[in-house]
Amino acid sequence: MNRLRDLREDKDITQKELAKRFNIDQSNYSKYELEKIEIPLKLLKDLAIFYNTSTDYILGITNEIKPYPRKN
Repeated sequence: MNRLRDLREDKDITQKELAKRFNIDQSNYSKYELEKIEIPLKLLKDLAIFYNTSTDYILGITNEIKPYPRKN
């Protein structure tokens, strides 16, 4: 997904660093960015929180980068 790559690059993080942070294989993360495999829901949620955006933005459903208000 180009948005995943863009968000990652905006934070100046490599795929390897991000994969280590989320305890996943770097080659799988690369496949998520390239849309070769689906992102697990737990990881999608964690990435949205990490990037301070919404899952809808990551998935390309909306162009609004600001996240929804979080539940308390």
